[in-house]
Amino acid sequence: MKKIRFFLSLLMLTGILVSCNTKVDLYADYKDIPIVYGLLDATIDTNYVKIVRAFSGSDDASVNAEEVALIADSCNYPGKLDARIFEYVDEFGNNNYVLGRTIVLDTMTIDHKDPGTFYYPNQKVYWTAEHFNVNGERTKYKYRLQILKGNDTITSETGMVGGERFRIATATAFFMDEEGKSAELKFIPADNAAVYYMSIRFNYHEVKNGQDVLKSVSYTFPALNPDNLVLDGGAYVIGYQQILLFNLLRDAIGSDTIHNTNNPEFERYFDEQPLDIMLAAGGDELYNYIQVNSVSGYSQTVPDYTNINGGYGVFSSRINLLRKARISARAESDLYGKTSWGFVQH
Repeated sequence: MKKIRFFLSLLMLTGILVSCNTKVDLYADYKDIPIVYGLLDATIDTNYVKIVRAFSGSDDASVNAEEVALIADSCNYPGKLDARIFEYVDEFGNNNYVLGRTIVLDTMTIDHKDPGTFYYPNQKVYWTAEHFNVNGERTKYKYRLQILKGNDTITSETGMVGGERFRIATATAFFMDEEGKSAELKFIPADNAAVYYMSIRFNYHEVKNGQDVLKSVSYTFPALNPDNLVLDGGAYVIGYQQILLFNLLRDAIGSDTIHNTNNPEFERYFDEQPLDIMLAAGGDELYNYIQVNSVSGYSQTVPDYTNINGGYGVFSSRINLLRKARISARAESDLYGKTSWGFVQH
């Protein structure tokens, strides 16, 4: 029976993909296995695709994965592969796509990877600074990845997550120091999104002995499946308990309260829009890859799901939104009313 094991490092909703393989059990004749990871994001300046290899081969010798992972040549294909992304455009929304741009991927070396499981400090990635388009009112887009490796062709395809209407619809967030009070966050759905991740973060300043330090407390909601979300006027509605952030803030401050409210050397304050509402949306291929394969850590057997034809991995799309928001007048009043917490108006 043929078996391949490889190490993965997949940064799903933020950051650069810096994946590498390589724990392998070797069986049968030697063969390298293409491993591809790419998450396109229309909101960033540079998109990356990681193209590496795992191996299958004879079981006459074993491979120490920890040693192999530290060797760049064991992960990378030599030279530069012909890797490009074809843009297909549907001008009228009738699923009649025609070929548009051809985006040729170049290679670059990331030179600041910290020591760890994989080779460092340099890692090779494929990249492009070309802009990727999201769906408009009538115009739709999809992107096809093609990699030529000798006589082999590796392909994959994805739609872009996002859309012109995709946005966070909440401008003011309500929370108060009182049990049982609920509130809502709203956002307009994204095209091609199969999963959402939402977080709220309250930012505040702490001044001690003249030093102004920015601090925060945050809460991340469980993964949001569109099938389980409620639409209200074209927006998804996410409910939460208003006391949530107060409890987090109370835990963060802990015993570090201000007993002398006239002490000018110790105070806290917050800006006009102290709340960050963060929303990430992931494509169907990425969602399936995570759900079906039960990715945990960086070690995994051959995945049950992949949308890479001629290899393994995932080629999909994701998008991240951030909206600065005000807090309600009641929230401000509750915070200023807690004199031992030291919040003052600036």
